[in-house]
Amino acid sequence: MIIDAPLAALTFPQIDPVLVQLGPFAIRWYALAYIAGLLSGWRYMLRLNDRQAKMATAEVVDDLLVWTIVGVILGGRLGYVLFYNLPYYVDNPMRALAVWQGGMSFHGGLLGVTVAMVWFARRQQLELLRLSDLMSCAVPLGLFFGRIANFINGELYGRVSDLPWAVIFPHAGPLPRHPSQLYEAVLEGAVLFTVLAWLAWRRDALQRPGFLTGVYLCGYALARALVELVRQPDAQIGLLPLGITMGQWLSLPMLLGGLYLIWRTRRPAS
Repeated sequence: MIIDAPLAALTFPQIDPVLVQLGPFAIRWYALAYIAGLLSGWRYMLRLNDRQAKMATAEVVDDLLVWTIVGVILGGRLGYVLFYNLPYYVDNPMRALAVWQGGMSFHGGLLGVTVAMVWFARRQQLELLRLSDLMSCAVPLGLFFGRIANFINGELYGRVSDLPWAVIFPHAGPLPRHPSQLYEAVLEGAVLFTVLAWLAWRRDALQRPGFLTGVYLCGYALARALVELVRQPDAQIGLLPLGITMGQWLSLPMLLGGLYLIWRTRRPAS
C-alpha cells in the first residue's frame, strides 16, 4: 500500500538518548537498558533458583552474572560485525572496537552467552541444561528493556505503515512507520517472559532440563521472524534470498534447536 502523506501518525517523543552528560562522560538510556536487563534478570534468577531450581548457591549465580555481561558485550559486538556489516569492518578494523558508537547483535550476544555458560557450567560442575533453563527465564527481561531503548534511540524502526499507531521517526523520512521496537518489546519481552514464568512456576517445567530453553528459543525465533515482516531491513544488507531478512535467517537455527530440545525432553527415559 502506498502512503502519500502521514495524515494519521503519532509524533515521535523527543527523548534525548543521553540521560546525563558530564563533560565527555555520558549516561545513555541504551546503557541503562542493558544494566536494568542484567540486574533484573540476575535477581529473578536468584529467586527462581531459590524457590524452584535449587541447583546453585547465590554466590554461583552472582558469578554467572559477570560472565553473562562479558558474553553479551563481546558476542553482541562480534555478531554485529560478522553478520551485519563485515565489509565495512574489514576496511575499518579498529572501528569494530568502538562499541559506544552502537551496533550490537542479539544473535551474537546469544552465542557469546552460550559460550560463557558452557565454560561456567563445566567450571562449577553444574548441569548445563538446568543452568540454561534458569537463564532462559530471565533473558526476556533484558530484551524488554533493550527494545524500549531502541525505540528511545529511534533506531531499528519498522516499514512504512498507515496504521493509526504508526510513528514518524526523526531519522527515517517523513512517512509513518511501524514502531517495530515496541512490537518486539511486547513479544520477545513481556509475552515470552510470562509464558516461561507460567511454565516454571505453575507447571514445574524446571524439572525437565532443557524444556524451558527450548521454549525460549522457539518463542524468540517465532516472535523475531514475525516482527521482521514489518521491520525495516538493514540498509547495508536489505533482503536476502527468498525475501528473508538477516534476522529471520539467524532465527531459523534457534527454532530448530528449540524444537529439538523440546522433543528431547519428551523422549521416554531409556
